[in-house]
Amino acid sequence: MIFGLDLSSAQVWSAFGSIVLANIVLSGDNAVVIAMAARTLEHKQRGQAIFWGTAAAIVMRIVLTVVAIELLSLPYLKAGGAVLLVYIGVDLLKGGNEASEGGHMVSSMLVAIRTILVADLIMSLDNVLAVAAAANGNLPLLILGLLVSIPLIIFGATFLTKVMERFPVIITVGAAMLGFLAGEMLLTDPAISAQFGVISQQVVIFAGVLGALLVTGLGSILNRRSNATLD
Repeated sequence: MIFGLDLSSAQVWSAFGSIVLANIVLSGDNAVVIAMAARTLEHKQRGQAIFWGTAAAIVMRIVLTVVAIELLSLPYLKAGGAVLLVYIGVDLLKGGNEASEGGHMVSSMLVAIRTILVADLIMSLDNVLAVAAAANGNLPLLILGLLVSIPLIIFGATFLTKVMERFPVIITVGAAMLGFLAGEMLLTDPAISAQFGVISQQVVIFAGVLGALLVTGLGSILNRRSNATLD
């Protein structure tokens, strides 16, 4: 028995595997955001931002899982999260200048970690329910499963930063993904459902497409303005 877990029990190992698998599958979009937030940092700081951002996000996700059901019932929470996701998507797509030496570099790393935490918090609202269901109320098993996921998410985010350097179009795809999630999140807010009743999946998807277009459109406009100012 470790932390109250019977390691000889097949049920414990099955639940543990379900938690790890659910977290990895549901963290695919989170890994994209982590990679986008860290991509403008220098290589040493990039690794630190990915590690600390991921670790802090997992700890936050553990806390969020415990209170997720109550949080998701709050009106306008997901709507507010949708607005924040649009902002984050546009900001990440807009990018920024490479960090300079000293304090500016540290500041940029802290900004990247903050972006990772905020985006992960918003995007994990729905995801944690699946993880909580897999844990079936076993908090030690939940914590262990999420902690084991950390190196896998770090590997995925590190790999994606390298791919983004080679194929910058993936940055646009990642930003569009955030916009899509924002559109979906807005229409699944309890306050919206109470106002308009059951919303069809087709309408939710359409809202996601509009969100993706909004983020990529705004990001493109701001990029052009920024480039024009530099010229």
